[in-house]
Amino acid sequence: MQNTLSIRSYSRQKVKHSHDFHQVVLPLRGVIHLEIDDYKGKVAPGECVVITAHSLHQFTAETQARFVVADLTELPKNITTSQSSVFTINAPLLHFLSFVEAQLQHQVNTELEHMCFNTLFALLGEQRLIKQIDKRLKSVIEHIDAHITKVMPIEALAEIACLSPTQFKKLFKAQLGITPMQYLIKLRMEKAQALLIHTDYPTQIIAEQVGYSDYTAFSRRFTQHFGLPPSKISN
Repeated sequence: MQNTLSIRSYSRQKVKHSHDFHQVVLPLRGVIHLEIDDYKGKVAPGECVVITAHSLHQFTAETQARFVVADLTELPKNITTSQSSVFTINAPLLHFLSFVEAQLQHQVNTELEHMCFNTLFALLGEQRLIKQIDKRLKSVIEHIDAHITKVMPIEALAEIACLSPTQFKKLFKAQLGITPMQYLIKLRMEKAQALLIHTDYPTQIIAEQVGYSDYTAFSRRFTQHFGLPPSKISN
């Protein structure tokens, strides 16, 4: 078996099966209903399910749903050491799936397909493997990801989740392991680092693009996070 990528749909008929290779299924549109080992539930766009070799499993889905499926001879190390079969994927991987779909449906090009597979494998290896999270928190995370420059009071985030501030903070910490503000800071600092390394934007502009109008405050926070000031990171 070769490492391959494909775009697939699944029928509404349940058929249990297994195979002698690993498989990663990433929904593009629609949800997939999954039964594997001791897990039974739905997997939606923004999530990934891993079926290890020889695991008995079954899928059902609406016929219009579409999924990127990777058949693999081996799994990235972070996945092999994880206890979760289903996890949330980050924004870069989610966006890359759209490219994979467009490319695979555009033409047969073995070299490009091989490059797509290698890129997908590398992106999978970068996932933090946050297990499936409460849908209310998922809405909040999507909001934070899309508005990282904005001021985000706990009360406003809790309202998005339809929870009280106390309930929201407790649930967020329990499921992600960090507080909402720690999550926002981490997101801002990682984006700032990427902009410093991959662009020639002035550091003041980068600070503003990650939500800091005060460069001194940005530099202090960045140094606390990475152990180096922005001036030591930029090219």
